[in-house]
Amino acid sequence: MSWRPQYRSSKFRNVYGKVASREHCFDGIPITKNVHDNHFCAVNARFLAIVTESAGGGSFLVIPIEQTGRIEPNYPKVCGHQGNVLDIKWNPFIENIIASCSEDTSVRIWEIPEGGLKRNMTEAVLELYGHSRRVGLVEWHPTTNNILFSAGYDYKVLIWNLDIGEPVKMIDCHTDVILCMSFNTDGSLLATTCKDKKLRVVEPRSGRVLQEASCKNHRVNRVVFLGSTKRLLTTGVSRWNTRQIALWDQEDLSMPLIEEEIDGLSGLLFPFYDADTHMLYLAGKGDGNIRYYEIGSEKPYLSYLMEFRSPAPQKGLGVMPKYGLDVSACEVFRFYKLITLKGLIEPISMIVPRRSETYQEDIYPMTPGTEPALTPDEWLSGVNRDPILMSLKEGYKKTSKIVFKAPVREKKSVVVNGIDLLENVPPRTENELLRMFFRQQDEIRRLKEELAQKDIRLRQLQLELKNLRNSPKNN
Repeated sequence: MSWRPQYRSSKFRNVYGKVASREHCFDGIPITKNVHDNHFCAVNARFLAIVTESAGGGSFLVIPIEQTGRIEPNYPKVCGHQGNVLDIKWNPFIENIIASCSEDTSVRIWEIPEGGLKRNMTEAVLELYGHSRRVGLVEWHPTTNNILFSAGYDYKVLIWNLDIGEPVKMIDCHTDVILCMSFNTDGSLLATTCKDKKLRVVEPRSGRVLQEASCKNHRVNRVVFLGSTKRLLTTGVSRWNTRQIALWDQEDLSMPLIEEEIDGLSGLLFPFYDADTHMLYLAGKGDGNIRYYEIGSEKPYLSYLMEFRSPAPQKGLGVMPKYGLDVSACEVFRFYKLITLKGLIEPISMIVPRRSETYQEDIYPMTPGTEPALTPDEWLSGVNRDPILMSLKEGYKKTSKIVFKAPVREKKSVVVNGIDLLENVPPRTENELLRMFFRQQDEIRRLKEELAQKDIRLRQLQLELKNLRNSPKNN
């Protein structure tokens, strides 16, 4: 029997990336220069939101998805935060509701009017105060309406019930800044990565840590649940400072199933997983490459497919939900790439080449839709339910009738688990103490200069008074 190479057949073997033409990009956008490791971009079927560079507070743009081309410099912004905006996320069930978090320690909920903004928006429909430091991450629950998670630099994850506008649970198991949060399919588990080099799988309603990995050889940065496969994928850095990915069994984090080095670049690797096609995309911050793989249920688990290359470096990437894709073009994924140097948002479509123009059922299975499976009270009481699925065959229709109603409440102390979050401030980090020290030194220097100027002025007045007394007129 002659030797033959083993080829692995896959319907996604020839997936390729197609960049939108210039007139279908979003141009002239002052993308934020903040170095925080987030995407600064959020997309749904109706709107594109981008965090922008601004002075004296934080702001972001909200542009209707069909309004491509050059954006005017005076285009209206959402600009109610007093500090830089660090993360934005669209509500998966109400398309004109977006959450933002900021360095001003607040999380805010905004309602975007039909057709987009006509003037600057400064008033949020809901302001959420519970963190004692800046808030770096927000995530909506994948199956429950009006449940929002926020992670702050106070090392806490707060779970907000937006029906009442209050935090209802607190996850307080982290010992450093939380870098990433990811939910499993039904939202019953939360995976987090932390600056303390640990990967955790947490039951969010109780705050109990089910699994914990101390990553010594693989310093984790980002984590993503791989759908309903009971596996996690993390991106990070090896002990030789090369970029690396690792696959984990969610029920046993003692050792990764596989570890694979990617390259020697220094930028963060952002992972994106498509549960419908079982494809994993890896995009490097600061470079223009997007690698894609297929995830299997058996070894070697990870099969390399291809790589999209571009000379323009990406600061972050927004991802269009499945129901916003063009199924007639066999589009299976769409990125919105932030190119800071050009002030450009560039759509990149991942396309499966097919000759037939009919609907391809094998690449578009039933997918999570825009209807929530649970109410906040049901989820908080312990109920878990898979997302309600929809077919993409008939195209996307806006069938959701859910309307966001902001609760009326007064500002007061925020008590969760018997702790007043606004009073119980954690110890300051070394960097914060250094910043405080330098600020105090600057203030002391300024006060000394003012005092020296006043002393000079006083001497001048004393000299003038002495001259007046010794003048001939007074004699």
